[in-house]
Amino acid sequence: MKDRSKLTTEKPNARTRDIDRRSTLEIVEIINAEDAKVASAVRKESRRIARAVELVVESFRRGGRLFYVGAGTSGRLGVLDASECPPTFGVSPTMVQGIIAGGRRALVRSSEGAEDHAQAGAAAIDKRRIGPRDTVVGIAACGLTPYVCGALARARTLGASTVFIVCAPEAARDIRADVVIRAVVGPEAITGSTRMKAGTATKLILNTLSTAAMIRTGKVFGNLMVDLRARSVKLRDRAERIVATVTGVSRSRARKLLRDARGEAKTAVVMHERKVGFAEAQRLLAERGGILRAALAGPAPTRGRRLRKEQS
Repeated sequence: MKDRSKLTTEKPNARTRDIDRRSTLEIVEIINAEDAKVASAVRKESRRIARAVELVVESFRRGGRLFYVGAGTSGRLGVLDASECPPTFGVSPTMVQGIIAGGRRALVRSSEGAEDHAQAGAAAIDKRRIGPRDTVVGIAACGLTPYVCGALARARTLGASTVFIVCAPEAARDIRADVVIRAVVGPEAITGSTRMKAGTATKLILNTLSTAAMIRTGKVFGNLMVDLRARSVKLRDRAERIVATVTGVSRSRARKLLRDARGEAKTAVVMHERKVGFAEAQRLLAERGGILRAALAGPAPTRGRRLRKEQS
């Protein structure tokens, strides 16, 4: 599909046609009413999002990586989600990466023309040596962005798993990817301004995609971020609370465990529960794929056992 005027993301919104004549409060309320439609649109794509998560999990289990590719708002959201994975889940910065048309400069300054070159998108895929173990997620509200389409096409030829996130159902039928997620949020409050509802839908989907994949690969115990690295005041405080909650020890004891575990909450828990040192705790986790529940298998002290049972 080439006629952008027929795309839902480009159509005028009848509900906001006189928004420029409204009071400030009315403008805010109108925009909020439009935003309220986003969660429902994303919910309708739950099965496709779950399929995409499974592709990412399979990549991670094979030692592969997750890449987001986008331009403008879509590219910035991909880079944002990727950059938040290391501090949240303790993963390497190379495990989840964001690729944006125009490069780093485009993160803070508009680089609109950069999205028009499919060859540049393909070259970005080659530069990162993407292969069959990786998953590439293309993000384009309209579904037509040449840079993104070029990147996805190249990723497919290299054997990578592919996902496309789009908000224009008219374009979705022509997209070639293993999974196409269609978040149909309707026309924007300001015609064509896809940084609004489409951007919000994209943020929700990316959060779900990366978080669910991290949960499935053992980065979360119950609902606790046990793989975080305590390298700031905020994260040290959070890590202490996590260790204390899981093991049942006092905050001061949790603090000492974390020091002995070099700031690694998951390792600190294993050290306490299995009564082992740092190296042995690391070995137990490595043997069990980093899954805390598996590393804690076997007889355990009574403290902490109740919480683990409740969170099972």
